[in-house]
Amino acid sequence: MPNRQSEADRWVQQAANDLALARLGLHEEFFSQACFWAQQSAEKAVKGIGRLGGDRAVLEISVALLVDRYAQRAPGLSDLLDESRLLDRYYTTTRYPGGSPGTVPFLAFSREQATSAIEAAERFLELADRQVRREDR
Repeated sequence: MPNRQSEADRWVQQAANDLALARLGLHEEFFSQACFWAQQSAEKAVKGIGRLGGDRAVLEISVALLVDRYAQRAPGLSDLLDESRLLDRYYTTTRYPGGSPGTVPFLAFSREQATSAIEAAERFLELADRQVRREDR
């Protein structure tokens, strides 16, 4: 059975890969997809913090609720609450036409939204990475 440190690291690694896909989406002008993958990156980064603390199956997908849940474990995490709320908007609306009335998601999101989502996800990943590496000492 993997230890908490290695499990947390696996989640942070996946968060980094999701962020790379978000950046690719931005570069290729797939803005709704970039927003979605930025949300996924932040979600997995925070779940990595949860894994570090010993939590196993965390089914929550709301970054804001995850921030609330793990704020005591990671200094600075609660400072990202506004970013978490921004990213939570991109979980469903970026993928399903029902979330974008009168249009479709790939037409509903902008470069600016994708850029700000990626910047927010970067902050989550940096914090989670610092937290996981700190525990490695």
